[in-house]
Amino acid sequence: MEINLFGRKENIPKEVSRVTETLEKAGFEAYLVGGCVRDLLLKKEPKDWDVTTNATPDQILSLFGEDGFYENTFGTVGVVNRETENERLKVVEVTPYRLESVYSDHRRPDSVKFSQSLEEDLKRRDFTINALALRVKDKETEVVDLYGGKKDIADKVIRTVGNPDERFTEDALRILRAIRFTAELGFALNIDTANSIKKNVNLLGEISKERIRDEFIKIIMSDKPMDGLITAHTFGVLKYIAPELELGIGVEQKGTHVYDVWEHLLRSVQHSADRKWPLEVRLSALFHDVGKPETRRFSRETDKYTFYGHEVVGSRVTKKILERLRFPVKTIEKVTKLARWHMFFSDTEQITLSAVRRMIANVGKENIWDLMNVRASDRIGTGRPKENPYRLRKYQSMIEEAMRDPISVGMLKTDGKRLMEVTRETPGPRLGYILHALLEDVLDDPKLNTEEYLDKKALELSKKTDTELKKLGEEGKLKKEEEDDAKVTEIRGKFNVK
Repeated sequence: MEINLFGRKENIPKEVSRVTETLEKAGFEAYLVGGCVRDLLLKKEPKDWDVTTNATPDQILSLFGEDGFYENTFGTVGVVNRETENERLKVVEVTPYRLESVYSDHRRPDSVKFSQSLEEDLKRRDFTINALALRVKDKETEVVDLYGGKKDIADKVIRTVGNPDERFTEDALRILRAIRFTAELGFALNIDTANSIKKNVNLLGEISKERIRDEFIKIIMSDKPMDGLITAHTFGVLKYIAPELELGIGVEQKGTHVYDVWEHLLRSVQHSADRKWPLEVRLSALFHDVGKPETRRFSRETDKYTFYGHEVVGSRVTKKILERLRFPVKTIEKVTKLARWHMFFSDTEQITLSAVRRMIANVGKENIWDLMNVRASDRIGTGRPKENPYRLRKYQSMIEEAMRDPISVGMLKTDGKRLMEVTRETPGPRLGYILHALLEDVLDDPKLNTEEYLDKKALELSKKTDTELKKLGEEGKLKKEEEDDAKVTEIRGKFNVK
């Protein structure tokens, strides 16, 4: 269904329209509410589509039959769209209008009561930009904006609905949500909201680590994690997430580093966000030098600071932070591994392929390219302009050389033992010549790499004299070397190195 929303056509997915139209046809009200309305106004694709209604959970379930399910204490009914391929629309959540309730633990309402009033429901929401409701009926739109949410969106302001002290005391996680919206939307905090955050920030001590972790992830995965983390520090929020980061404030580095440890880490994670790299890379970029404050020493001889072993200390600190925030074990293992090995020696004038292979073994083939991205973030975070200078490109080409499948007789769908059974040859040079002659055939035409062909060809080769077989075997070795050289040249060309 297409609607005209504030002079601009927006497309409401048919999966969402199906839900609202079913409710409306049954005589109930149905509004899109919260973040999806905000995102429509911002001309962004909503991540989630939430519907609110004056129907009760039982009434909602009766309308959608097997497509409805209800597994929570907040009244939210999930409506399954079985035909859609869009994962975000597989389930549309429908929640009855709710009344305000007491939050005695600053985390969740003591009880949930349903209402017949949309106004009552909007009154209990956190921020004005999320207290908007949109009703689509007969292709006409009705927008309910009781708290100036549209103006705050236009002004790029985050402001609570009503008294900020009341909103934050009800659910202290709203403090972190406010910080997160500054990073996600690029909005500023309203002065009263900002003052209330400073006043009530200690309430975050009563929030579960899991809920804090989830908001932290959203900050890190936003377009502006650097801004979000600076705001979190400014308002005393960061100490409830990762206070270890604040130890880097004012910790000068000198040398190749333009910034102190704190700003270096912020700029590193921002670069990883600019490149749209995944969570594990962003976390590693943020924490890779978190061990520097503890390991910094000043050398009078060189007039420089040293940070010997900071990567080892940093990986331990990173593990501690992620465990405290209840991150999954696999995430913790990967991020700490990337933090531990981010200082790999990359002087390609001195390192060898065997050294590169050892580094690959340290972090794992599945993580090596993420490690290179952490290193790129680290470089930009120092203030150096090039993410990928010649030396790192050369290292990348060496990684690809080290990781490629070697061209050898091991690629053949046969081996010495089988050839001895087929040809009756005994162990010795002739067997090696046969294998290399077979390899030459397969390099010319990979389709020949079958047991049937190789058995037949090996039998033919076994009938040749030692001289003939040696010549064929040496030609096979030469072909292997040519193929090796061509592959290496191709890899180096890919990275624009010699």
